[in-house]
Order: sequence, then structure tokens, then C-alpha cells
Amino acid sequence: MDILLAAFGSLPGVGLLRDSGTAYLFVNAAHILGIGLIVGAILPLDLRLLGLFPQAPLAVLGPFLSRAAGVGTATAVLTGVWLFAVNASDYVENTAFLAKLALLALALGSIALQHGLGGFRAAVASGSAPPTARLLAAVSLVLWPSVLIAGRWIGFM
Repeated sequence: MDILLAAFGSLPGVGLLRDSGTAYLFVNAAHILGIGLIVGAILPLDLRLLGLFPQAPLAVLGPFLSRAAGVGTATAVLTGVWLFAVNASDYVENTAFLAKLALLALALGSIALQHGLGGFRAAVASGSAPPTARLLAAVSLVLWPSVLIAGRWIGFM
């Protein structure tokens, strides 16, 4: 485990983040921006899949919000790995961080199921989500805010 943590610490740019409060600030801000994009896109999409705001066309909103959430996820994951690498040994001992990772894995799994089972595609095509897609949207509505809360909890542990 120590070898793996040391490998994270040697990722490109990690020394810069350790030595520069300004660099760390910008990467942290990018991480928060990614999180905002995820939550800001997924929650309205989940609500629409659940049948709220039926006047909002799912064929238009669905693909746009899904892609926006994907960009936010990529941004948050990349910057998150970079931030983790600055102090990996402390993070792996932080209960909130471990909870965040577990919740994040579940949330990403729910997205994979939503797209893999075809419910999202069917919802976009018909304008109405099938039961499985609605169930996964409800799960997502719980998981993503939970990931956010666990992430905030890290600083208090």
C-alpha cells in the first residue's frame, strides 16, 4: 500500500500543488466546479426522469445534461486524484474520504446501469422514463448529494 501511495505522490504536478498554495487553490476550485457541474446536471435530469417538469423536453435536456454531468465527472475525478496525491496517506485513513469513495462508486455504478440497461435511451426516445430508469433516478437523487456531503465531511475528520 505504501508503494501505491508513494506512486500517487510522484504524479506530475503534485510537487507544485504541495509547494504552491495558488496552484492548489486553482486545482481545488476546478474540483469544486466539476462537482457543481455533476450535481447541477444530474439532479434536474433525475427529477425529469422521475416525471417532474413534464413540459421540459427530455429529448433535448436528457442528452445535454448527461454530457454536462460527464464533463463534470471527468473534471472532478481528474482533479480529485491530483488533490488526493498531495496527501494520500492521510486520506486513506480518513473515514469520510473512504465513505465518499464508496458512495462515488455506487453513484457511478447507477449511471452505468442507467445507460447500460437502456432506460435512459428509452426515456429520451419516448419522453417518459420506464420504471427501471425512474428507480435509478431516485437512487441517483440520494447518492450524488451523499457523495457531496461525504466530501465536505472529509475536512471535519
